[in-house]
Parts: sequence; C-alpha cells; structure tokens
Amino acid sequence: MTATVGSDSRSIGQQQRRFQNEEFRGAVRALLMTPLMSPDHDDFPAIRRQAEALRDWFSRETGWTLQIEHEGARLYKRPADLASTMRGLPSYDRRRYVLLCLACAVLERADPQITLRLLGERLLQFAAEPALTALGFSFTLTAPNERRELVAVCRTLLDLGVLQRVAGDEDAFVRAGGDQADALYDVQRRPLAGMLAAVRGPSTFRPEDAPVTLDQRLHALVDEHVADSDEGRRTLHRRQLARRLLDDPVVYVDTLDAESRAYFINQRGAMAARLCDAAGLVAEQRAEGLALVDEAGALSDVAMPAEGTDAHVTLLVAEYLATAFRRRQADAAGATQLFAGLIREQDVVDHLREIKTRYGKYWRKSAREAGAERELAGIAIERLEKLHLIVRDADTITPRPALARFALGEAEIRDIRETQGVPSAAADSLFGPT
Repeated sequence: MTATVGSDSRSIGQQQRRFQNEEFRGAVRALLMTPLMSPDHDDFPAIRRQAEALRDWFSRETGWTLQIEHEGARLYKRPADLASTMRGLPSYDRRRYVLLCLACAVLERADPQITLRLLGERLLQFAAEPALTALGFSFTLTAPNERRELVAVCRTLLDLGVLQRVAGDEDAFVRAGGDQADALYDVQRRPLAGMLAAVRGPSTFRPEDAPVTLDQRLHALVDEHVADSDEGRRTLHRRQLARRLLDDPVVYVDTLDAESRAYFINQRGAMAARLCDAAGLVAEQRAEGLALVDEAGALSDVAMPAEGTDAHVTLLVAEYLATAFRRRQADAAGATQLFAGLIREQDVVDHLREIKTRYGKYWRKSAREAGAERELAGIAIERLEKLHLIVRDADTITPRPALARFALGEAEIRDIRETQGVPSAAADSLFGPT
C-alpha cells in the first residue's frame, strides 16, 4: 500500500510539473505575439499565475522587462536590429505612425471618455504644429480617405485595448463625417501608458540635448547601459541574439559583426536549446545560420505556406528563386546573370506570366486578369523579404540560403466556398538538403 501511495504521489507530482511547464510555455508564446495584453485575453490568467517565472526568464534571456498587473500585461520588447524595415503594424507607413502617435498624445490629455469626432478635432491641432508642417506633414478630416486613416488608427487602439467602444459606428463616420455620425470610446489608461516600449521617454530630453536624426532618436529610446567588462559584453551579445532568434525568422551568420559571430558560433546550441524549451520551438542549425521554427505556425506575422492566391503565388516565386539559388551554388563560376543572384523583379513578373496558364485556375479572378502579375510579384517579394528569405536591393533580388527549404507540391482543391488554391511546401531542412 505504501509503495502504491508513493507511486501515485510521484505520478501526481510529474503531472503537476508537466502542467506547469506547458502553462509557462504557452504564456511565453502568448506574450511574444501579444506583448501588450488586456486582462480579457485567453492566456492572461496563466500569465498571472506564471508571473514570477516569466519575469525572470525574459529578463535573463532577452533583457526585456515584463509588467503584469490586474489591468493587463506588458512585455517591453525591443528589437535587436533598429534598421530593419520588416517590422511594424500591418498597412502602416510613416504617415500613419505619426497619426498613431498624435492620437496617443490626445488620449493622454483626454477625459475617461472621448468621441471619434473630438479625437479627430484635437488631433488636427497637434498636426498643425510648425515642427510637423515644416516636414511636409498635413492632415485634415475633410476627405473620406483622411477620415479612413483616423478610423484605422482608432481600430488599432481598439485592438490593443487602449480604447473600448461604447457606442457608434466608425464606418458611418468615414462616409458622413463627424456632423452626421460619431463613435464613443472609453480610454484605458494602463494600456495607453504601456504603448511606448522605450528605455527613456522622448519627453525626458532637454531641447538642446535631443537627438536630431531618426537613427539617433531610435537609439536614444532603446539603448541600454552595458557594463564595461567582458561579462557585460557577453550578456549584451547573448540578449541581442536571443531577441533576434525570437523575433526574426532566421539569423544568418554573415549578418553578425565579428564579436557577435564568435559568440553565436560557440553558444548557439545551448542558446537554441534554452529558447526552444521555453517557447515550444524547434531549432534548425546549419553552417549558414540558425532558425527557431514553430511547427504550429502560430508565432509568425506572415505564414508560409498558407491558403489563398497571394500565399500560392508566394510559394511559386519562392520555388523559382530557390531553384536559382541552388543552380548558383552548383555553378561556382556564376556563368549566367540569373543564377549569379542578379534576379530582377521583372524576372519574377515574367515568370508569373509564364506559369499563369498552369496555375491561374487556382487563383482569384482578379489575379488572372492581364497585368496582375506585377502586383502579385510585389506581394510575394514583400512576404519573402519579411521572412528573411531574400534580400532586395533596389530592383535586384538575392535569394538567401533558407529559401532552399521551400518547394511546391500539388495543389489541394477544396470546396468552392473555401479558398480555391491551397499550396503545400516540402523541404529536407531549413537550408536545403543535408
């Protein structure tokens, strides 16, 4: 009897540890995808239960600060590569980011409730500041497209939990303007305060000390103190690499400076094991670099493979470029322009035009129209660039080694009410055949 009780106790203890590990892993994944999290998020209760372990892990591995309160959670993620243009909110350009910052400035000074019309009117006052107008920025609410921009910003704030809709219709505001239609919001102070993931806030700089260029401003916001010692520099390299491995699809050795490369080559196995264990990822290591792959496909802003015309075309372009990359490797002399890596966007457009007769039946109607190849090529190239599978320099496209993992399988035909073209991908490994 005693042995049975002891065995049962060990079994219960193992199940509890397994549950704790799975809950911790799910909380890490949730915070990586939703660093500004409202309390009604499905994973928030687990994050509160795992709060201490999560704070310790993120601080140790990445140097990111995690705040967890009753009103929500905020993981202050900071990118390792400030020059990367492959980040940001969907459909946001520099102008829309300016509007988002101005909207947050309005809400910081607003009452607990605000209407969409009043938000727009106060935003107009900030937009008229001489410092902005001197840079050529202008914004009014007279045209529907400008009201649509304001609504897009409001919907971003709604998604982030900064605003909560009480009543009204944003679409009606776009069509009719603020005189005939409006919307009412509650302003949530805690998420608003966590919007900016900066080490130092912009308002803390004296005018005479304020950074001038965009690069200087970005570094001033996020640069952290580094101890002037060997251990301090090793910690910096480890955290910077961990940030890239968790945030980027793949880290290539040739993109690292000499010190980071030396640390990466020596420590990437142990580092990958720690990160994979905590985030439920699978490491794929090759001489060219390292990727932490999410087999569930949930930890990515851009899925590949995926369903739909754009995703199918992206796979077709990936296979075309991967073939070019393999032949370039085989042809050490680089005899032809195509397989020397000098691929132009026009080459991709021409390739899509050639294969449209074979694959166009799987695409949406608009994608089969004459001249649609250029738009499709642009979408595919942008997706591949965000996944770090290619490098684009002006009109030239250079395939990267990880592109070799993608190949096109047979199209899967589903019910007409679902997506018409569904590509599949097959690969031997991250960087091609082993």
